Amino acid sequence: MGAKTQVKKCTPQEHLFPVFLNLRDRLCVIAGGGKVAQRKAETLIRCGAKVKVVSPRAEQQVMQWASDGLLTYCKKKFAENDLVSAFMVFAATDSGKENKRVFDICRQKGILVNAVDEPDFCDFLVPSVVRRKSLAIAISTEGKSPLFAKKIRQELEAVITEEYGEFLDILGEKRRQIKESVPDRTQRSRIFEALVYSDLLELLKEGKQEKVKKRIEQCISSLQD
Repeated sequence: MGAKTQVKKCTPQEHLFPVFLNLRDRLCVIAGGGKVAQRKAETLIRCGAKVKVVSPRAEQQVMQWASDGLLTYCKKKFAENDLVSAFMVFAATDSGKENKRVFDICRQKGILVNAVDEPDFCDFLVPSVVRRKSLAIAISTEGKSPLFAKKIRQELEAVITEEYGEFLDILGEKRRQIKESVPDRTQRSRIFEALVYSDLLELLKEGKQEKVKKRIEQCISSLQD
């Protein structure tokens, strides 16, 4: 028998649990309407969330998104009834006291809340992200140094190019096709491994699209015989 993995139990909040959430059609409320709130709203819209911004004032872009039907804008001070059906909340006002009030209300109701730039008033932190289509690499310092997370993200962006996203799209498409056409699971696994560890990514970086198609055919056909 192999050696047992030793797991150290952390003290509360020693480490955060990394997770990617499906926010499609989930109501996410943002208390505040400034630049920070605008950035949060943009990200949430791209994730398919239902976004509600609550603030006496809001950036022009936020109001434009509301006019376009991309979010709901409530021109007023945040109140407890703004949380009806809310899945997640961002406290992004320009007042630390107000953000703390939002946090306290959410905690009482058991709703996930993030108070911007206040790690002690957060159920979750938003990581710095490198995104290439469906490929997402999240970097978190657990609130210790957002600037360092940004630095790492910038370094990764220079390495993880757009071709990585294209490669992942190809893998996803071929995975569906192979699952439908190859009944044997072991054989499917061998084909998936051959594609992942092939030189497809390098060919994409070199812009050799025709060779990409041929290499895919070679990987699949050689393991189907």
